[in-house]
Amino acid sequence: MKIGFFSCFIFGKKVVEYKPMREGISENEGNTEGSFGNNEEDDTEAVALTDIRRDRNARESLRWIEEMIRAMQRTRGGGGSGAATWGEVGPGFEMEAQFVAPSLALRSSAFRASWLARGESSGSSSAVAEAEGSGKEKCDRDAHNKRAKVYSCSNDGHYAAVMSSDVGDSTPSADRELGLSQSSSTPSNNEICYHNFMWNNNSDEDPLNSSGGRDGGDDSLISKPEDLEVRMDLTDDLLHMVFSFLDHINLCRAAMVCRQWQAASAHEDFWRCLDFENRNISVEQFEDMSRRYPNATEVNIYGAPSIHLLVMKAVSSLRNLETLTLGKGQLGDSFFHALGDCSMLKNLNVNDATLGNGIQEIPINHDRLCHIQLTKCRVMRISVRCPQLETLSLKRSNMAHAMLNCPLLRLLDIGSCHKLTDAAIRSAAISCPQLASLDMSNCSCVTDETLREISLTCANLHILNASYCPNISLESVRLSMLTILKLHSCEGITSASMSAIMHSYMLEVLELDNCSLLTSVSLDLPRLQNIRLVHCRKFADLNLRSIMLSSIMVSNCPALHRINITSNSLQKLALKKQENLTTLALQCQSLQEMDLTDCESLTNSICDVFSDGGGCPKLKSLVLDNCESLTAVRFCSTSLVSLSLVGCRAITALDLACPSLELVCLDGCDHLEKASFCPVALRLLNLGICPKLNMLSIEAPFMVSLELKGCGVLSEATINCPLLASLDASFCGQLKDGCLSATTASCPLIGSLILMSCPSVGSDGLFSLRRLPHLTVLDLSYTFLMNLQPVFDSCLQLKVLKLQACKYLTDTSLEPLYKDGALPALQELDLSYGTLCQSAIEKLLACCRHLTHLSLNGCVNMHDLNWGCSGGELYEFPSKFSSAAVFSHENLPVSTEQPNRLLQNLNCVGCPNIRKVVIPPVACCLLLSSLNLSLSSNLKEVDVVCFNLCFLNLSNCCSLEILKLECPRLTSLFLQSCNIDEETVEAAISQCGMLETLDVRFCPKICSISMGGLRAACPSLKRIFSSLSAS
Repeated sequence: MKIGFFSCFIFGKKVVEYKPMREGISENEGNTEGSFGNNEEDDTEAVALTDIRRDRNARESLRWIEEMIRAMQRTRGGGGSGAATWGEVGPGFEMEAQFVAPSLALRSSAFRASWLARGESSGSSSAVAEAEGSGKEKCDRDAHNKRAKVYSCSNDGHYAAVMSSDVGDSTPSADRELGLSQSSSTPSNNEICYHNFMWNNNSDEDPLNSSGGRDGGDDSLISKPEDLEVRMDLTDDLLHMVFSFLDHINLCRAAMVCRQWQAASAHEDFWRCLDFENRNISVEQFEDMSRRYPNATEVNIYGAPSIHLLVMKAVSSLRNLETLTLGKGQLGDSFFHALGDCSMLKNLNVNDATLGNGIQEIPINHDRLCHIQLTKCRVMRISVRCPQLETLSLKRSNMAHAMLNCPLLRLLDIGSCHKLTDAAIRSAAISCPQLASLDMSNCSCVTDETLREISLTCANLHILNASYCPNISLESVRLSMLTILKLHSCEGITSASMSAIMHSYMLEVLELDNCSLLTSVSLDLPRLQNIRLVHCRKFADLNLRSIMLSSIMVSNCPALHRINITSNSLQKLALKKQENLTTLALQCQSLQEMDLTDCESLTNSICDVFSDGGGCPKLKSLVLDNCESLTAVRFCSTSLVSLSLVGCRAITALDLACPSLELVCLDGCDHLEKASFCPVALRLLNLGICPKLNMLSIEAPFMVSLELKGCGVLSEATINCPLLASLDASFCGQLKDGCLSATTASCPLIGSLILMSCPSVGSDGLFSLRRLPHLTVLDLSYTFLMNLQPVFDSCLQLKVLKLQACKYLTDTSLEPLYKDGALPALQELDLSYGTLCQSAIEKLLACCRHLTHLSLNGCVNMHDLNWGCSGGELYEFPSKFSSAAVFSHENLPVSTEQPNRLLQNLNCVGCPNIRKVVIPPVACCLLLSSLNLSLSSNLKEVDVVCFNLCFLNLSNCCSLEILKLECPRLTSLFLQSCNIDEETVEAAISQCGMLETLDVRFCPKICSISMGGLRAACPSLKRIFSSLSAS
């Protein structure tokens, strides 16, 4: 029996018929399910036929889809007797232009069932009715389903319904917006696209398998639908909530997913606001949208072409319109006459538009309008009669007259209406008795007479902005209910105007910036909270009294010399760059922050203002930076926490009795001679920037770090800091033993003591260190010490000892270290630039095996570093070592008498007389990780066998000739400016299997083109630094 498939499209009278697509192999007559069977004795032939059938079916399925799409396109675009719209398709197709695949599937299923019934029993004759019934049921159910079925087949059609912008298109709008095109449309800024992506939801069949499933054969080519579909259980309510967060562009994209999303995205709740700002939308498109969403309440067509035609369509078709925004074009007077038809309109916003022909009077009459904004509009006269109007803005419009009949108007903005005359402003304002806010800034014609009329008519006026009005002085003006007054750049405002402002007893905000004739301000306003006085050139005296004053901005008033402020609410006050300010009186019980930066004329009397009893009992932060007239600063405050005196170069005496003081900045106070911090809560203090300091007294129970570095004339110091852990007194040349003894007695917790370049410290001072049981770091570099026995006896817990450039130490000064076992906890020793002889250094290296860091930089008496000798005799060890033999336990002569060295870091930089460095395995330097021999100009031979060495620096060793390395963990080798040949380097690095960085710059015998040999010798190399020269 042969199975065939026929399907046809009926478009009007035109029939497109498709012939059989595939032909199966003989079916088993007893198989009522239609599965194909093969004889078991002919398996090979069956497999071959199955492969052929699979390939043919795949090709014919693709061809069937393509022919179906072309047929739909011909029907859509063809003329003549063909169907012109989807409304003319055959009876099997829905009027709403749904995707035709579901209908085709239903018809093909019914036709196939009836055709199969010819050779089947009568019991199967109900297959046609059953197929049609199930198909219709699926279609109805899918129209309201809750699942989005997405098939991943690559041959599915992508359809987008694009709203045409052709003016001459005669297709009905409902059909136009649902027209099908075989493409995916992406919304742009100049085209409004409403996507309708329609999936084949009427059937669970695979789109490529139009027969409803295979009756056998190989299914590997086309996956089953249940394997391809992605199910998302999103109810309509949940989908509605998610879509409420999307804008219109993303809603259109979401509509392409499935029919459920398409229906959900088209809900009128998401299209209440039709926003076409700066979009190239045509009148026909806008009309379509208005017809689709007649209940829209907000329309924005600002910047759209033909705004007059668009807004007329909106007014005539959208009866529920509440907000209308438009601009950038010309509006005819017919629009304003038609506004009355839009009975629900409440907000009208017009920006940058020409109203009428620009010279005629424009009437705006509406019973429900509440807010009108006409900004930057070109019109000669305007008449507004709106009984419900509350706010009206005519800002930056060039009208010459405005007649208002708005009894409920509360806000009027006529700022920058330069052509409005004084009489026009007066007439407009007094016609609104309920006016509460008036902005007439930049109206240069307004006078005091207009303000007097307004004050008499508008008793509820609370906000007035009269900035840039040069003709007002407020004389005889009484605005008693005023709360906000802005008078920027009003040339007529003088000190006499303050008497008029005093009558505004409700005033809260006052701004007087750039009032060039204002000389003094004296106000007693109980509700004043904020005042601004910026760039008032002649302003000299400020006297404010207000219990609610919380913010004062006074800046760039060069003549200001006196300030008197009384307030219980002021918490922060900034008076920066008041160069002539000399007198400051404050009664501010809540003031916490005060900034007087660059007030160069302030005198020492300012200290009384901010001390206890000075009127600022809660002051916490005080900034007096660059107040160069201060000479003696004394603060006694229990509340002060932070004090900054940066750049106060004239201060010579400082006395701080502030028990809560935690931070003090004295940078630039380089003339300070006497300082007292008793008591303070400081934890850190740096006085190293006060080179002239000679007397110091500190009582700080919480201080842990004190830096006196560079106080070269400090001779008297009383330091009482029981928690002090670190004291740096470097370069304090006058610091004597008595001062050091007193400090160690009062600060027993000192753990780090730096006495570098303190030549006055002697044995008595060093013996006092026994009072410091926690001392671990001691720096005595650049001193004149000759005997270290006080250190050995007093500092038993010392871990770090620095003795750089102690040229008076003799060869026997360090004998207690390697003979008597002094300082058993010592780990780091610095003997750089000393005069110790070679034998003393050798004994130190041989016996002090507990050292981890040793610095011998610049030691001119050190000649060789040969750890292959002990007591003048060489250990016998092989001349060549292999990596296996060197580090085996059999070849390391380690005994209990010669324990392993703990040395990790050895620095011998700039030792001019050292010629040879040998570190064999018998040296027991198993922990040595860093060796620095740079700038040793006479060094010729380096032979190092060290297992843990990672860093080796031989830079600028210009005499280096022999380099032998057995360092399997070496990662960085620096040979910069070394006169060593390439073969020696290759041989040395070949024994360093972990080397990553090699620096051979400025090595005259190594050229850049020979880097390949170095990489071959050591494959682990990642970075080679070499000179650019090739020779």
